[in-house]
Amino acid sequence: MTAMNPAAPQRLTSQDLMRLKKYLADNLSRALETEGIPVAQRDVFVQQNIARMFEQTQLKLPEELKKEIFKQVLDDLLGFGPIQVLLDDADVSEIMVNGPKKVFVEKNGQLTKSSVVFDDDDHVIRIIDRIILPLGRRVDWDSPTVDARLPDGSRVNAVVRPVSIDGPSLTIRKFRKDKLQVEDLINYGSLSKQMAEFLEACVKARFNVVVSGGTGSGKTTLLNVLSGFIPENERIITIEDAAELQLQQDHVMRMETKSANADGLHAVSIRELVKNSLRMRPDRIVVGEVRGGEALDMLQAMNTGHDGSLTTVHSNSPRDALSRLETLVLMAGMDLPLKVVRQQISSAVDLIVQQTRLKDGQRKVTAVTEVAGMEGDIVVLSDIFKFTQTGVSEDGKVIGEVNATGIRPNFTPRLEAAGYKLGAEVFAPKMSSSRR
Repeated sequence: MTAMNPAAPQRLTSQDLMRLKKYLADNLSRALETEGIPVAQRDVFVQQNIARMFEQTQLKLPEELKKEIFKQVLDDLLGFGPIQVLLDDADVSEIMVNGPKKVFVEKNGQLTKSSVVFDDDDHVIRIIDRIILPLGRRVDWDSPTVDARLPDGSRVNAVVRPVSIDGPSLTIRKFRKDKLQVEDLINYGSLSKQMAEFLEACVKARFNVVVSGGTGSGKTTLLNVLSGFIPENERIITIEDAAELQLQQDHVMRMETKSANADGLHAVSIRELVKNSLRMRPDRIVVGEVRGGEALDMLQAMNTGHDGSLTTVHSNSPRDALSRLETLVLMAGMDLPLKVVRQQISSAVDLIVQQTRLKDGQRKVTAVTEVAGMEGDIVVLSDIFKFTQTGVSEDGKVIGEVNATGIRPNFTPRLEAAGYKLGAEVFAPKMSSSRR
């Protein structure tokens, strides 16, 4: 773009603004590359040079519009373009780009359309490339889907043509900058103090825990909280598709999968990482999510001395979680009888924690369930805590509470042997107001 005509009207159309921003961004981008400006100094360089470039356009723009254009150009060069303002908004938990002109956000569990827009399809793809290229990943016509993460651990998924018919799609599930603690979940009503005390004892006593839940229910957040109970003196290996877990312990070894190269070679799967982790002297193995044959390797690890392992699985109830694990084990390609698979699961998994996103957007632990062995061919489940919905308020909020069922888990002697003697009040159900 050449310098704009000073005699042109100062009321710029949206096309004029797009051309102006592109002119500024392209020239500044070339200057950054030509002069080799270090990353730490680029912010200052852009601020110093953008005023000069405004003068070169010979446009007299209102100060507010100049500030807005400056912010947008800065975000395009150094941030993540138009969505940077949404990434900076602490109230936004998810960003969904459905093509350049439709950007939706989730706030407080509710979906709304944002005023943010991209210039065109190429603009969206440039931002996608900025996210994935530092991770050694790619997305193009031959490989049109990709999973990635932002530097803060936020989860990213991108889909481009020909799979995405209406233009490139970008979905970002943000991670809070301040890591949630168990006290936060108690204050939010996601779980009770009794439940938190019980889960802490189970993790510290090296029980194998599976966090179960649907998409967006908060499984990874809960896994983060549970992993916070692991003692500092243990070696932790984390395995994920894209590194999202934010463990605070010092001795943590993080691994993530690797996509195939352009020739379809040299991919590294979660299953390979689980197998490799067994040679790394782990005290704990934390798998972000099992979704394939790695479920078998995970169960075998749990059954061969690597107790205290944590993972998540997609399912809508503890019973569904067992069925899902059975299916995933069979995907490993081993011709195992179903009864053997169930025996593997029942002996490996001690506890299933069900995380649910309710209709009003609340995320709650709706069940803590013991895997209590087998009776015949059936795995026995026993609910220790359960959420009961009692109604819906006038403003659409789900009313209910988490309560102990009154059942003590069969593994109580194991807890006590590990030094965790929980009082009767932890397992005692609260009396409802109607019975008082």
